Amino acid sequence: MIVDAGRQRIPLRRDTVDLAALVRRLDLVLLLAAGALVGYGLWAVSGITRFDVPGDPNYFVVRQAIAAAVGGAGLVLAAVIPTSLYRRHWRAIYVGAIGLMVVVFAFAEAIRGSKRWIDLGPIQFQPSEFGKVLFVLAIAGFLVERQRELGRLTTVATAIALGVAPMLLVFLQPDLGTALVYVAALSAVLFVAGVRWLHLALLAGLAVTLALAVLWFLPASGIEVLKPYQTARLTGFANPDADPSGLTYNVKQSITAVGSGGLDGRGVSEASQTRFDYLPEHATDFVFASFSEQRGFFGTAILLLLYLLVVWRGLRVVTVAGDLYGAVVAGGVVFAFLFQVFVNVGMTMGIAPVTGIPLPFVTVGGSSMVANLVAIGILQGIHARGRAGDLLR
Repeated sequence: MIVDAGRQRIPLRRDTVDLAALVRRLDLVLLLAAGALVGYGLWAVSGITRFDVPGDPNYFVVRQAIAAAVGGAGLVLAAVIPTSLYRRHWRAIYVGAIGLMVVVFAFAEAIRGSKRWIDLGPIQFQPSEFGKVLFVLAIAGFLVERQRELGRLTTVATAIALGVAPMLLVFLQPDLGTALVYVAALSAVLFVAGVRWLHLALLAGLAVTLALAVLWFLPASGIEVLKPYQTARLTGFANPDADPSGLTYNVKQSITAVGSGGLDGRGVSEASQTRFDYLPEHATDFVFASFSEQRGFFGTAILLLLYLLVVWRGLRVVTVAGDLYGAVVAGGVVFAFLFQVFVNVGMTMGIAPVTGIPLPFVTVGGSSMVANLVAIGILQGIHARGRAGDLLR
């Protein structure tokens, strides 16, 4: 929209969106890659869960498809909402993220010792999954609002303090894996925002020291920060033979499943590790191992290439973003996504600790599916407005 100011024609910034222009400027490669991941994930789930519910082989895949449809609507909505709206209202977004975490403690029922899910009758959702997206939007808004002060350690410390609150609430659910995703997202937004290398190095050193204290120094002094099973998960991958029938049993079975898949997999019916439940949590934590057993190297290679395509296009969004806020948000979203893929795949092969992090678009769980599709929508919105300039912001 243009208005006259004397002889000068000035573009008028607005929060309304030209939908036709927005659609033309979407990253079609990213959109198609995300769509392919959704379809490929549904196909994977249909095989992995075929024998989980007697008499209803499509139980889980139908629920996953419904979540994908809801996530698709969320993707469209997230792409349409102007990124400037997120930036201006980052405080409200932050409060909303904190509120989601607090609601869990107030209303969620404990399932296997954890309060992570809120049950609303036919709908059950995990607030911490949606909190990942809100977390990035809020911390990025704080950093961009103070971009001239990013060289000060006090600014960085304040950003970390804001990040620690939701991390701690997620950790106390307890959900160590998701808390680690928040840490990865925070590290990415600090880096993309332009925090000084010295400050990043200090933070890295502090993180390593804290990890060593939690895992070894404090327990040696009689102070247990983590629950015993969490400590065993984090340290067991380094010595899987120490407890082959206990907490490292899952990893042993997972490695067996991955190896037995060979080049082209054993198929759905012959995948004994998955079909006969020798591999626990085969539709959630160890879904990649189950898929490897059924579809083999070729099937998993296609999946990993699709992930690579999404990450590549996501990093491209960082470079074409029209402002610093868009770049910081895109960086946080993409790195959190990559972190989840790396850790989940790594833990199925014994090269990363078992943390319960879901595999995007494949792990059975509606909250993860919807949250990841919303994140793709945010990337699409940043891409479109970065190429379009002021008129779409």
